[in-house]
Order: sequence, then structure tokens, then C-alpha cells
Amino acid sequence: MTEFDTYLSPFTWRYGSPEMRRIWSEEHKRLLWRQIWVTLAQVQSEWGLVSPEQIDDITKHATTLDIPRALQIEAEIHHDLMAELSTFAQQCPIGGGILHLGATSMDIEDNADALRLRQSVDLIRVKLAAILRQFAVKIEQWADLPIMAFTHLQPAEPSTLGYRFSLYAQDLLEDWNNLSFIRRNLSGKGFKGAVGTSAAYADLISVDQLAVFESRLSESLGLPFYPIASQVYPRKQDYTLLCALAGIGASLSKFALDIRILQSPPVGEWAEPFGEKQVGSSAMPFKRNPIQSEKIGSLARVLAQMPRTAWDNASNSILERTLDDSANRRIILPEAFLVTDELLSVATRLITKMQINLNAINNTLNIYAPFAATEHILMALAKAGADRQEMHAVLRQHALTAWQAVQTGMPNPLKDLICQDAMITSYIPAVTLVGLLDITRHTGDAPQRARKFAQTILTAIG
Repeated sequence: MTEFDTYLSPFTWRYGSPEMRRIWSEEHKRLLWRQIWVTLAQVQSEWGLVSPEQIDDITKHATTLDIPRALQIEAEIHHDLMAELSTFAQQCPIGGGILHLGATSMDIEDNADALRLRQSVDLIRVKLAAILRQFAVKIEQWADLPIMAFTHLQPAEPSTLGYRFSLYAQDLLEDWNNLSFIRRNLSGKGFKGAVGTSAAYADLISVDQLAVFESRLSESLGLPFYPIASQVYPRKQDYTLLCALAGIGASLSKFALDIRILQSPPVGEWAEPFGEKQVGSSAMPFKRNPIQSEKIGSLARVLAQMPRTAWDNASNSILERTLDDSANRRIILPEAFLVTDELLSVATRLITKMQINLNAINNTLNIYAPFAATEHILMALAKAGADRQEMHAVLRQHALTAWQAVQTGMPNPLKDLICQDAMITSYIPAVTLVGLLDITRHTGDAPQRARKFAQTILTAIG
């Protein structure tokens, strides 16, 4: 039961899924520590260092956590891993004495962290695949629908809604590929002792057996190890991983920002799903604020800063190791994953249930799309033998006149101005001009590329 009479992190109960919180829970961490201690003893038993009775004893008690007792010991000795080790050993009258044989703390902690990183990446990849599938659905659904595209926040030329969705999906697919590569290469420290030389293990099993010994540990834990490590695995791994998570944040933040712009009533083309009893404002009952998109932007900003701390940890890990990364890694590793987890959950709901206002899309097109057709008409006039410079001036004047009308709230008169211009119609009949002004002729191969990309997504994520 969550206690609300003391400080709670928002990630304790508000942001992130129960599954991700479980991975980064104190209980799960300590269970992983115990798993690694048991695995170390099991492999050492192959060299005759640990008896079957000792293995049975520690295996039997491996999941019997007593966190209050461990915290009591930690208050005295100020070392959390040693406190857990003492608690575990006290529970094992036969095998407790052989736990942690030859190991240093980071042989346990860093391998446990690597296992948690892999578990967290796996969960993120599941959610990333889910949102990519939803984007593929939307791309297919809206591949042909013309929309007004904007550059510099100004109306530019027509595109299609499916093609716009492809832009966001392409960024996320790049995030998927990047994270998949990192996942394949995520590694633990291995069992290399205090400075990475495996000297203590060499004393136990001899130098010429170390490679086989560590290979058996890697196999038993299902975790590859860095071939070279100091007291810790290279902290650059954390930096690389957090950069990938921040990249996901950037992709989702752009999507959310565009929703906020397009949900603005003067545009009104998109909208977040809005619950029947949802309250937009405590003061203004009519408000439908894009709070989910704003939450994405807010959390993504926090995520964007975390690689900076990981960079410092990587660059300032002096010689074989310093402890000045320990405290902040307790924060940035779980919270980076919890933020990413929350971002993906919220963004998936948005893309799945977002509202598309076809009337607003058509209204924007009717206002601005005719301006984009002037370039195509200019090309057609030049091909028909007209003076390109002269026709440019004529079309420019009509466009300026039409723009003034639009600015005063009138319908766009550009189509009529062009089709009724005697100089223009002397080269191109009005009926042909009407066809050239048809916005569906001005989306290029966007529909085809969008559909093809939807299939690329589905092939990539399997």
C-alpha cells in the first residue's frame, strides 16, 4: 500500500507501468543479487570449491528476502550489498560461508544492473513495437487523404495525412533499430574482481581456467560479459543506452507538439481523445486542453537531460573506478526507463484514439491549397509557349489579391481569378486550369511511399 504521508517520487505511482516499476524495485534488485551469488557458487562447485549441500542450502533460501533485516545491518555498516549478503548468509547455516567467494561488490551489482537494463529494454521494445503497429494502421488508413503541409508554420503545399504519419513513424523505426542494436550488445561486467584482473578468482581456480570459468558464468546467467572491465563495466554503456531512450523521447515529443498545434481551434484538424467526464480547466468549463500531449513534452524534456549525467559518469570514472556515479545511477537508470515507458504508453493511446476532423482539414485545404497550385500552372503555361517571367508576374498578382481576401475571412478567390484571366486562358483552357488546381494532383507519390513504409514497419518489427 502506498504511503502518502511522506515524499513519493511521481514514478512511484503516477508515471510508468507496474511492470517497469517491478524491474527497478528494491525487491527485484536483491533477488537478482541472490541469483548471481547462487550462480557464482554453482559454477564454483564445478571446480570443487562448493559442496552440493552448500548449493542446496543457498538455493533454498535464495528468494527468502528479509529487507528490514538487511536495512538494519546497512544502518550499521553503510554498505547495501554487504548488508544483503550478511542477511542471506545468516539464513543459510550450511552454505552461507561460501557466498561471494572471490567476488567484489561490483561483480554482483554491475551484472545485476546489466540484467535489469536488458529486461527494461525488452519491455520498451514491446511498447515501441506496439506504437509502430498503430502508426502503420494509421498510415494505411490515411495514405490518400490530402492535407495542407506546413513549413515555417506557414502553409506550403499539399501532402497526405498518411505521409505525415510516416514522418513520425520513420523516426520511431530508427529508434527501434538503434535500441535493437544496443540490446544485442548489452553486457555485464563479468567476474573480474576489484580492478578487472580476476586475480582473486585465479587464486581459487588458476589463471588458465579463468576464461572457461567466466564463460560458464555468462552461459548460466544468460548475459554476455565485456572482455575488458575495471571494477565496473564501462559506464559508456549507460550513456549510449540513455541516448537511445532520449531519442525515443525526441520522436514522441515532436509528435505530441504537432498534436498540440493542430488541436488549436484556429486549425482544429486533430484532437486528443477527450473523456466524457474529463475536465479541461477548473475555471473555464469549455476548455479541451491537450494535456496528454503536454505531458509527453514535459517528461521528454526531463529524459533529454539524463544522458548528460551519464556522460559525466563515463568521462569522470577515474582510473579503475570511483564511486561518484553510484548515487546518481540509482536515479537516472530507473527514471530514464520509467519516463520512456510512460511516454510510449501515452503516445500509443494518442495515435490509437486521436480524432481526425475531416471538415477542418478540407477547410484548411480550401483556404491555402490553391496557392500551391500556382507553380504547377506556371510550368504548364511555360510548356504551352507563354513567357515564364510574364506569367509569373500575372500569377503573383492574382495570388496577392487572393491572399488579401483570405486575410479578411473571405473564401479564397484564386481559382476564379486564374480561370477568368484572358491572358492565361489564351494558353490553357479554363477547364484544364480547373484540373491543374485540383489538390489531389499535387501530392506526388506520397500515398505510394506511405503505404510502402507501413509495410517496412511491419516487416522490421515482426
